[in-house]
Amino acid sequence: MPDISQRYHVSSAVVVARPEEAESVAASLAAMEGVEVFTIQDGKIVVVIEGKTSGELGATLSAISGLSGVFAANMVFEHSEYEEAFADERRTDAA
Repeated sequence: MPDISQRYHVSSAVVVARPEEAESVAASLAAMEGVEVFTIQDGKIVVVIEGKTSGELGATLSAISGLSGVFAANMVFEHSEYEEAFADERRTDAA
């Protein structure tokens, strides 16, 4: 069995921001390590959060909740796999 430290965690979250501040909140989110902004609509921002542990994802979500202009940040989905599983998926025989 692989070393647990090699696990890869990913989650999605919905961030609810003041509509007039959504663009600046999204810019702050995009600047955070392990956070990718997927879409913005009517003050709702969908993000993907990546990290090495579930606790790291939770800490990032807590940091997001504390950003100015954010009303709420809720995790929607979380998944984890060993990193080697992703490495296998990236392999290709194409020349």
